[in-house]
Amino acid sequence: QVQLVESGGGSVQAGGSLRLSCAGSGYTYSSYCMGWFRQAPGKEREGVASFNTGGGPTDHSDSVKGRFTIYGTRNTLYLQMNSLKPEDSAMYYCAARAVSSRQLCRTLTEYTYWGQGTQVTVSS
Repeated sequence: QVQLVESGGGSVQAGGSLRLSCAGSGYTYSSYCMGWFRQAPGKEREGVASFNTGGGPTDHSDSVKGRFTIYGTRNTLYLQMNSLKPEDSAMYYCAARAVSSRQLCRTLTEYTYWGQGTQVTVSS
């Protein structure tokens, strides 16, 4: 059973930076889509960034491109967030799903494993 635990959230002023971490364990397949998602109160969950641990490029949503960067491994996944805006405030989750090494993670709509989330609050 894959387990994911996020950390690194907090409160920051607009323009600041945070780095989220996701500690993963229990993997049994060779390739996983790893993703970061966020959900603000009253809004739908939004995919932020993802990549396939079997290879291939990272992908970032248009709303965070150029400001956020996903990197790391399936054991320790990071989301570096720079130039934060108040609209980035949300609960952030990491997620994983076993896939083939050729899977384009940006097209994946369902993930199997989720962390408990870490809150990010950006004040103006």
